[in-house]
Amino acid sequence: KSNKMPPHGRGRPSRLIIVLSLLFLFTSTASAVSAVLGVDLGTEYIKAALVKPGIPLEIVLTKDSKRKESAAIAFKPIKWSDSKALPERIYGGDALALSARFPSDVYPNLKPLLGQLFQENDMVLEYRERFPELRVLETKERGTVGFRSSSFDQSEEPFLVEELLAMELKNIKANAVAMAGKGSTIKDVVITVPPFYTAKEKRAVIMAAGLAGLRVSSLMSDGLAVGLNYATSRTFPIVNEGGKPEFHLVYDMGAGSASATILRFQGKTVKDIGKFNKTVQEVQVVGAGWEKSLGGDRLNQVIVEDMVEKFTDMDKMRRLGTEAKHIKRHGRTMAKLWKESERLRQVLSANTETQASFEGLYYDDVNYKYKINRAEFEKLASKYAAQVKGPMISALESAKLSLSDLDSVILHGGAVRTPLVQKELERFIGSADKIRTNVNSDEAAVFGAAFKAATISPSFRVKEIRTLDTPGYASGLSWPSDGKERQQKLFTSTSTVGAEKQVSLKFLDDFAFTLYQQVPGQSGDLVDTPVSQIKTKNMTASVKKLVESFGCLTAEISTKFAIRLSLTDGLPEVVRGSVSCEATEKKGGVVDGVKDLFGFGSKKGDQKPLADVDEFEASSVSSTSETATSSSPKESSTPDSKASVPKNDEKLKQAKKRTETIYIDFTSEPTGLPQLSDETLQHIRERLSALDASDRSRIKREETLNTLEGFAYKA
Repeated sequence: KSNKMPPHGRGRPSRLIIVLSLLFLFTSTASAVSAVLGVDLGTEYIKAALVKPGIPLEIVLTKDSKRKESAAIAFKPIKWSDSKALPERIYGGDALALSARFPSDVYPNLKPLLGQLFQENDMVLEYRERFPELRVLETKERGTVGFRSSSFDQSEEPFLVEELLAMELKNIKANAVAMAGKGSTIKDVVITVPPFYTAKEKRAVIMAAGLAGLRVSSLMSDGLAVGLNYATSRTFPIVNEGGKPEFHLVYDMGAGSASATILRFQGKTVKDIGKFNKTVQEVQVVGAGWEKSLGGDRLNQVIVEDMVEKFTDMDKMRRLGTEAKHIKRHGRTMAKLWKESERLRQVLSANTETQASFEGLYYDDVNYKYKINRAEFEKLASKYAAQVKGPMISALESAKLSLSDLDSVILHGGAVRTPLVQKELERFIGSADKIRTNVNSDEAAVFGAAFKAATISPSFRVKEIRTLDTPGYASGLSWPSDGKERQQKLFTSTSTVGAEKQVSLKFLDDFAFTLYQQVPGQSGDLVDTPVSQIKTKNMTASVKKLVESFGCLTAEISTKFAIRLSLTDGLPEVVRGSVSCEATEKKGGVVDGVKDLFGFGSKKGDQKPLADVDEFEASSVSSTSETATSSSPKESSTPDSKASVPKNDEKLKQAKKRTETIYIDFTSEPTGLPQLSDETLQHIRERLSALDASDRSRIKREETLNTLEGFAYKA
């Protein structure tokens, strides 16, 4: 290889080649980071949509080319002896297929357990009853739900719910990367969540996404995601030109919950670049209601209960002394019954009757045939049918609207196809005329999430549709004062996410205050639940500087904080804080005397002094859900706009008002569920990395064995 320099005038690329090379490098780099993901995180299924240059809003297929992945993961013991090999991870439908063989190592429907405490929790009790062979336990560090797998060494720390969900999300991400093509990377994601999620659940979702290597751009309510997808192909009346906004209600019932979200759709003319105007579309949440536990699983449960009752009424089962409680404790039997109940309910949506047959159910020599018709099913589910209208009533009350104000009711979710649900909706609305099925009831939410992700990303230019979400719960701040706890309400449950408020507090020394949400407790009464604690760091020193350096009086010093609803998770956060006062600046000192001596001072007449204005930018501080953040203190000085301009020597010597501002340095710590220690997080990341490495090694081993087997056949 020659290291000689090329001759002068030869071997140098032209300017055109350099420009084209830089352009190629830029586009290659941009394409590698431009792909974004939208995820519809459901109880029973997880759906994802990809946005990438050349791939606009495309559903991410599973490895079996299915458009949705079952929300399940399983651990399968290894088949060969290898000290470094770990149990195989299996996802989706393949994992559920193992539930009858390995009921203690299949983990489905984890979503209801996110952010939940283990003790005295109805959701945890129901989960344990449904999956009796899973080893569900309380984690030591936070008291949340954990799982111990029989496929691992029993000295291994339990798996957190967030850790298992992270594995599922990482599997979704891997499918998306494979679909996006070689060289593509995916970092940013928008995830849909129910409108009733509190800080605990939202932070659990963000933690799971982070462990999966995804950065959450925004958590988006399910109803708003459906509404955004609805708006992508429509235009709405322009309200500032006399148009009337449209109000649509999105009724979403999935496997785990039901919600109703009222949305206002409107067009609006706003100022564009220069003298031009443009029309944008807006989708705003104005009210929401929900039933946390009403969904397809509840309807499946009544079929399971009926199957168990009729099964134990068989003569053979009575002779053997088998009772319902024995059946419900048997993991393999319950896995078969729950799987079949889902199929039966779906068949009854299109047929009036159906049946199921089981061989070797509970006992190897016991066969069972079960029959049910739609009328029997609706009778069994009558107590849940009465709850269908609940979310709509709450949403209308929240939005201060009536049924007559709604233009339509948009249905979304798998359980809305159940005739029982549709009958109840029609009965409440009064007719079927307003009920619409003009969106994809399975994929509208995930398409809306992906469109939102593309809107946030600077790599894409899409139709301008502004989305305005709500936090779901009222919030405020509290602080100690004179031995009492003071409170100030800041935002309502229907405030707009991204809204900001200025709060004045009478503190001159470093102190701490708490941001909270008002969440319904066990009795239904609102409980102030802490979200984060804010501690100032330099406030005492800043006030001292205002007094000593600028001559401020302590009685005139103002303390202010800017608090907003985070655009990422809708939780209240402190953006910035400051202390300020109107300081006086007197003329006639030594410096002014020197100026007068040399002719630079004040002169008779109407000469006006130049205003000395220091421009400043307010520092923006975001309190993340996982780590503490702090602001950067700054100082600013601005003249008082009301101060009159002196016109003679006597007035120049009078006081001149200036506003002196020092920005407060503070920290923000998440409160509520205890945060995981750095050691625990590191252990989780190392365990996930080890499982990834083990899976890669297993895949290579299987590929090698397949190649060897093929060679043997040819030989």
